[in-house]
Amino acid sequence: MELFEPLKGPNPADQGFRMPAEWEPHECCWMGWPHDPVYWHGDLIDTQRGYAAVANAIAEFEPLRMLVHPDHVTTARGILGSAIEIVEMEIDQPWLRDSGPNFLTNDKGELAGSTWQFNAWGGEYRMYADDALIGERILRSQNARNYTSPIYAEGGGITVDGEGTVITTEQCYLNANRNPRFTKDEVESELKRTLGCEKVIWLVGDADDDETDGHVDGIGAFTRPGHVLMERCESASDPRRKIHDENIERLRGQTDAKGRPIEMSYIAEASDAEPLSEAFCISYVNSYIANGAVIMPKYNLPADDKAAEIYKEHYPDREIVRVNIDSIAIGGGGIHCITQQQPVSKQTK
Repeated sequence: MELFEPLKGPNPADQGFRMPAEWEPHECCWMGWPHDPVYWHGDLIDTQRGYAAVANAIAEFEPLRMLVHPDHVTTARGILGSAIEIVEMEIDQPWLRDSGPNFLTNDKGELAGSTWQFNAWGGEYRMYADDALIGERILRSQNARNYTSPIYAEGGGITVDGEGTVITTEQCYLNANRNPRFTKDEVESELKRTLGCEKVIWLVGDADDDETDGHVDGIGAFTRPGHVLMERCESASDPRRKIHDENIERLRGQTDAKGRPIEMSYIAEASDAEPLSEAFCISYVNSYIANGAVIMPKYNLPADDKAAEIYKEHYPDREIVRVNIDSIAIGGGGIHCITQQQPVSKQTK
């Protein structure tokens, strides 16, 4: 078997490129339009309205570009309204965090991106030929260079601090359904190369997550350099507390790429939410950091208020906007999963 040489491809960092943190200024946000009634448990119209609610909440703070399959443009226009820019593109599923590109910028204001291989979360679904091309198509539409990689991975599997540090999980990126040919060191080298990063911190993952195999965006997220917001059940008797504690212990005592000790604070899951599907997403950390706002999930629970207070502590200068995601969470993801930020650059569409 031919061995893969991780550093053989061009290195974005050589041209000064890096993946900015999510709280840095955005040019726009990308989303995708749901159109498959089988995937969405027959509740497609409710899901479309849920996506429209998230899109319009974000559009209050930054431009929103919605990828819509050409066969479904009329329906999308009627539900989305006039504030959303529709971009016709063939897609399979609307999880743009995972199928979209990792946008990169440099000090010259140039825009680029990196794309990994995509196989629908380790072969979880059969139809993904168009999704596997979305990253390349979006970057081409923005006249942005694409740094490609042979590893199979998704954007929901990482969180970056914009200063050289990336956090991911072993369960996802080292899974045999994604990268059986590559060693941990090879995958790590590719993450550094394609994101312009210097250090990778590995968490365990989430043994209960059969949908994404432990994406980190349901576990924790950088809120600023040197600080990570981690999910942790408040009750020690909650069966998911062990999973959370395993990831917290992995992060405890770690330093970032600049040598700073990583601090942690905690946010609980929406554990009292009614699970409307087996894959129902109950993660509050799965939120979107927009220009001037945090778009966070709402489950109509008392826990929503506490989660909003925590976000306000970490983002005091941003408006905290809550959007009900029941019709989105049934698909196994949340607001972060359906969005992908494009950072500000000198390049425009």
